[in-house]
Amino acid sequence: MSVSKRSLKLVAWMVVLLLGFVALACNGGGTGSGAGSVSLQGAGATFPNPLYQKWLSEYGKLHPNVKIDYQSIGSGGGVQQLKGQTVDFGASDSPMKDEDLKAAPGEIVHIPTVLGAVVITYNLTGINQPLRFSPEVVADIFLGKIKKWNDPKIAADNSGVNLPTTDITVVHRSDGSGTSAVFTDYLSKVSPEWKEKVGAGTSPSWPVGLGGKGNEGVTGQVKSTPNTLGYIELAYAVQNKLPVAEIKNASGTFITPSIDTVKAAAAASAANMPDDLRISITNAAGPQAYPISSYTYILVYKNQKDAGKGKALVDFLWWGIHDGEGFAKDLQYAPLPDDIVKRAEAKINSVTANGATLRQ
Repeated sequence: MSVSKRSLKLVAWMVVLLLGFVALACNGGGTGSGAGSVSLQGAGATFPNPLYQKWLSEYGKLHPNVKIDYQSIGSGGGVQQLKGQTVDFGASDSPMKDEDLKAAPGEIVHIPTVLGAVVITYNLTGINQPLRFSPEVVADIFLGKIKKWNDPKIAADNSGVNLPTTDITVVHRSDGSGTSAVFTDYLSKVSPEWKEKVGAGTSPSWPVGLGGKGNEGVTGQVKSTPNTLGYIELAYAVQNKLPVAEIKNASGTFITPSIDTVKAAAAASAANMPDDLRISITNAAGPQAYPISSYTYILVYKNQKDAGKGKALVDFLWWGIHDGEGFAKDLQYAPLPDDIVKRAEAKINSVTANGATLRQ
């Protein structure tokens, strides 16, 4: 064989080898989690779902090799799937309880993402101004003690409003829900009777009402059924053009749920934020604080089994609490306060795989 033929054959083999290495790299070294395409699965809270879907869309444009799917199934389902290790991350509006953390197969980190408001919404013909509710009135409606729209207690909060004589149809969540946990946490703080008879939790035993699955389900029930009243996340009310009530806060002021009044609740509670970032900010003391406000969290295992997936996950979370916050206000969520961003950064930096820090 001539030198030129041997050279051509050698070059051809080198090209084949090079293409093989490129293909291997694109497949993540055969694991599906390396430098190439990475798929992540998350599930949980419906409360932040409008924002999380926006995040996934925008992040996907920047990182087309990272495929992230998020299923809006309720906080309870998200926690259970994370504990069962069938998802890469969970999401919940209420922090996980100590017993759930202990039952998990590994240490779980809470990453706050944004703040939101749980609002009272209703479908009442002929009422043009926002209704007002005192805390005890909200509790009595959901306890089934207030049954009529023109009840004297509702009328006392809404002077001059021509309330109908019709029955109130209460709508609540039917699934395990962080929104329910936030709402019942609030009711337990403002109503001793509620605390004793029902209490706080993701799946309380509701004294009255119809169930709807997810914030979407409750929204649909209220929107389609006259004389209903329910609780949903603010974004769902705004998107569906549903009215929201003003709620009397701990300072005695009727407060409209908004980004600013949710931020006021966070500011009033900032000094009480623990190291693990698990906190309730319902019924906050600030004069402008909306009383049914909450952080929402993404939940991840501190030690990731797959370094490639873990790296993709922490990079997405880092983007979320920085660039992703820019999409919050348009969707009726309050961005994280700067000091909480710093503390969330530390939590993301604590996530490892095989003892090695993933966030470089």
